[in-house]
Amino acid sequence: MLDRIAWLILALIHLAPALAFFRPAMLTRLYATDAQSPTFLLLHHRAALFVVVCTLCVWAAFDPGTRRAASVAAAISMLSFLWLYWQAGSPPSLRTIAFADLAGLPFLAIVVWRAFSPA
Repeated sequence: MLDRIAWLILALIHLAPALAFFRPAMLTRLYATDAQSPTFLLLHHRAALFVVVCTLCVWAAFDPGTRRAASVAAAISMLSFLWLYWQAGSPPSLRTIAFADLAGLPFLAIVVWRAFSPA
């Protein structure tokens, strides 16, 4: 049961940016990017990748066979953002996203440990 809860929390963390794929106006609100900017297109594509991560997390909540791949995808998503955020000097405009990923790290640790520990 702990596994399923941790996976669903990770899915929730990735849900808002994933929804931006279906509601592109959210990109302007989330990232303060003008819809006419080329960066907007990249962020829209980024939202599609969040759909993948969110879907994998939900899938892993119910199918243990997907947990290793899903944990790698979630770890790359969260840890790469936190690393880049820190390297960029921790821009205040992205602080909420960083806090969400930081809050998810204990759940990520649980799912990675459980996915890769011997049965």
